[in-house]
Amino acid sequence: MSENPEKDPEEWTTGEEPMTGPQRSYLHTLAQEANQEVPENLSKADASRLIDELQQKTGRGT
Repeated sequence: MSENPEKDPEEWTTGEEPMTGPQRSYLHTLAQEANQEVPENLSKADASRLIDELQQKTGRGT
C-alpha cells in the first residue's frame, strides 16, 4: 500500500475539467517566481502536474 494517498492526476474523474480558480491563482504565483508562462486552458490534471513541476523549481514544494 502506498504511503501517499493522493491519486495520480491521470486517475482523477474530474481531471479533464478546466483548472479551478485556486489552481489558476497558485500557478500564476509559482510561474511568476519561476519566470514561466502559464497556458490559460489547462485541465485540472494538467494544472496539478504543472504546479508540482513549478514547486520543485521554486522550492515551494519541499
